[in-house]
Amino acid sequence: MNAARHAGERLMTWPGLSGGQAYCGTDLCVRTGTKEIVHFHGENEADVHLTHSMIAKLRPVLKNSTAIRLRAGSGWVTVRLDTGADIDLLTTLVSAALQAATVLPEGPVTGPGNDPCTRQRAYSSSH
Repeated sequence: MNAARHAGERLMTWPGLSGGQAYCGTDLCVRTGTKEIVHFHGENEADVHLTHSMIAKLRPVLKNSTAIRLRAGSGWVTVRLDTGADIDLLTTLVSAALQAATVLPEGPVTGPGNDPCTRQRAYSSSH
């Protein structure tokens, strides 16, 4: 099983989280209600919606991790999933994302005009 699918399945066991297709078109995302918290690009990367304010709060720690890539101007961070420790890091960041999501207004966080995924959809949903 690839790391992304393993991480997604692990997260979907958490109360209040569900899976589905991401707004940016990737096959797997994890949501709380209508708020997309994490989605997966490929077998070894996950994007986590931390929000701008949570990234600012965690920036010193995030910058020191070789598994994390910050995206300028975005509330999303990318986590490279190479090891079990990276999946553990992802779950920690998802906890922070859930905390940040509780202060956001209702509605999808990744819909147009909010804070969309910084990646373009690279394939059709019929692949």
